[in-house]
Amino acid sequence: MPELPEVETIKNELSPWVVGQSFIQVIILDSKLVCGESVEEVRRSLIGQKIESLGRRGKYLIFHLSDGRSLIMHLRMTGSLLLNPRDVDRYARATFHLSNRYRLVFNDRRRLGKIWLVDDADTVVCKLGPEPLDENFTADILGQRLSRHHIPVKAALLDQCIVAGIGNMYADEALFAARINPRRKADDLSRTEVRTLHNCIRTVLGAAISSKGASVDTYVRPDGELGTAHFDFKVAHRGGKTCPVCDCTIERCVVQNRGSYFCPSCQPIRPGQSK
Repeated sequence: MPELPEVETIKNELSPWVVGQSFIQVIILDSKLVCGESVEEVRRSLIGQKIESLGRRGKYLIFHLSDGRSLIMHLRMTGSLLLNPRDVDRYARATFHLSNRYRLVFNDRRRLGKIWLVDDADTVVCKLGPEPLDENFTADILGQRLSRHHIPVKAALLDQCIVAGIGNMYADEALFAARINPRRKADDLSRTEVRTLHNCIRTVLGAAISSKGASVDTYVRPDGELGTAHFDFKVAHRGGKTCPVCDCTIERCVVQNRGSYFCPSCQPIRPGQSK
């Protein structure tokens, strides 16, 4: 699933080409893509609307429109947004034609992605936790939010109501960088561990954005090129391989039905620590 770095990359790379442009034609090929409004209502309402700005909240991409409404997209597991692809393939679910003669194609092999056209974006994203890269997201705030949950810290990081935008692979990478086992209970972390984790979350996400996201499965950038963040992964998707720090074998465990990768030597659960 595209996570914060991937959606941020999509936002950054689309903005120069779509902001200031208007929708001149909207073709929705799959009615299951649209939430709330009917397909015809979304199509009719978008025609003529200018894209004033492009934003991101968690894993949601938000088109702010000239009539004050917002077009919100969530790519889910296999969605992608392609700018001017040479061909529209069988996985295309919608095509948006713009006033600059560019077209934006929503591709989605598993048909899990969604779009909303709403008066207020908060009706869709209001339950999301704080943005981990915002200046006001401090270690104290992270500690307060984790301390309320007696669940594995990996599961807490994946809970979008606790912190927005972090997904499976970046949670694994941040926990490895902080030397915290993914099965540790969120409310069991010390203040020092929380401060370290806070710094590692921001560092890992920032580096991934600089590398244009991770193309470990179906994610591609709007121009069809791959991101390269996965080349720097230390544990995520590296089960059975050697830890780059200690040469121990990276293991895979399941944390609340999510596969998690960690180094048992660098991320041990010590006596007295809850799991």
